[in-house]
Amino acid sequence: MTLAKPIVEIRSTGRFLPDKVLTNKDLESMVDTSDQWITERTGIKERRIAEEGLLTAEMGASAARIALERGGYTPEDVDFLVVSTATPDRLLPSTACDIQALIGASNAVALDLSAACSGFIYGLSMAEGYLAAGRGKVALVISTEMMSRIIDWEDRSLCVLFGDGAGAVVLTASSDGERGIVSSHMKSDGKLAGLLHRPAGGVAMPLNPEVILAKSHLMQMAGREIFKSAVRSMADAAKHALEDANLCAEDVDLMIPHQANIRIIESTARYAGISMDRTFVNVDRYGNMSSASIPVALDEALEQGLIGPGANVLTVAFGAGLTWGSMVLRF
Repeated sequence: MTLAKPIVEIRSTGRFLPDKVLTNKDLESMVDTSDQWITERTGIKERRIAEEGLLTAEMGASAARIALERGGYTPEDVDFLVVSTATPDRLLPSTACDIQALIGASNAVALDLSAACSGFIYGLSMAEGYLAAGRGKVALVISTEMMSRIIDWEDRSLCVLFGDGAGAVVLTASSDGERGIVSSHMKSDGKLAGLLHRPAGGVAMPLNPEVILAKSHLMQMAGREIFKSAVRSMADAAKHALEDANLCAEDVDLMIPHQANIRIIESTARYAGISMDRTFVNVDRYGNMSSASIPVALDEALEQGLIGPGANVLTVAFGAGLTWGSMVLRF
């Protein structure tokens, strides 16, 4: 079997998580819910919540500094800086430009992308293309999300699911033609946008007192429909990425799925033919951090020694848009 040859590899990773921990027990005093109900339906026990005054850009900058330092790079080395976020501090300019200023990446072109929970995979693919085209040597991909600021804390079906955090990776040309991004598969379906969205806050429905009173500037989700779409799309994306990499499920050393909830993770693993002992799970500690989920999990898996030289890692995600995608990485 001939394996695909990577062009770009991940050189280093970093993560940032707020100090504040919000447990299920804490939520019992906030909404009509229970630790048992949350745990059984989501697998989540706690999540991190950003303290007042902390910015989305600051979280991303913290994760980026760690990734750069671990890789032996300076901010000035970065040629391409892409940020995935569904929770920008402001609508103009981009969060990427704010992070560029915070870390001093003065030589980079900086831009945001909006693909919700699939954003990290989308960002890796954009960075891969930029470096493969010879337009730069070092790329920085950051996913930073402050989900606690866009959910209704009186909606017990949503507020139990999400948390805050950031992850970052540094990419360069593959050092040996073996390590790196082996394959990727990305799709979207805008016809299903209404299943997971924030109706107000943009130019179509600007913020005003009526909008804020109705809470239509906050996230809304059709949970049952999202669950079915997520499992189907993530399993399909995993299949395509493995086929493009000339691999099968047995070749995967570790799958890192988007950490939406444990039921989606288990269903995706089952349909992909990958056992749960080869599936990384941290949703119990962090909840759903949107696009930051996979880079934070990747950083933790590397730190824990779960990914060794030559390991094949399958990442797969699904999010608002609707968007979904997968990627095979070889370390």
